[in-house]
Amino acid sequence: MSAPGTLFIVSAPSGAGKTSLVNALVERDRRIRISVSHTTRTRRPGEQDGRDYRFIDRQTFTDMVSDGRFLEHAEVFGNLYGTSSDWVEETLAGGEDVVLEIDWQGAAQVRRLRPDATAVFILPPSLATLARRLRQRGQDDEKVIAERLAGAQEEMTHYAEFDYLVVNDDFDVALADLQAIFRARRLCQDRQDIALEATLRDLLSGPAEQG
Repeated sequence: MSAPGTLFIVSAPSGAGKTSLVNALVERDRRIRISVSHTTRTRRPGEQDGRDYRFIDRQTFTDMVSDGRFLEHAEVFGNLYGTSSDWVEETLAGGEDVVLEIDWQGAAQVRRLRPDATAVFILPPSLATLARRLRQRGQDDEKVIAERLAGAQEEMTHYAEFDYLVVNDDFDVALADLQAIFRARRLCQDRQDIALEATLRDLLSGPAEQG
């Protein structure tokens, strides 16, 4: 009998490498699924429905909110984003782990509904490194980078709301740390009690045979 999956939350300030780490984790472990958010945002060239986002209209989104079908939702720059509770529950029931890549505010929403979720916060090794990574993207001018750094510092003040902290200095080490968290959670007694039901029943069923 397989145990249900675990819900993981992975958060980080912009530039800390969260998405790269999660993608590498999923490539190495097929039992992990990344949640695909619903959004009212217009689909961009190259994006696929169900892969990048689940694109829906605003009325459908607000109806889903009213029906309590989101674990968390927020409005960002006029567009709505949310995590489907239906998909998460179905995936977990099938024995797969689910990763939510969301910010600390979304994490707080999820943990109010699912206090059993395991939350991980990815940190950069320093502000200087974070600034360098943001500049290397070549996407923003110095004013925007300064704003992103200020926002990152605000986000990082919430680190204590998470169960685990992973510093992404060396990518391979950070990935190994993240893998260790997932593996350790699978070995917890509450999950092993289900996964090892037959083994435990045999081990505890009666006197051991001699010889």
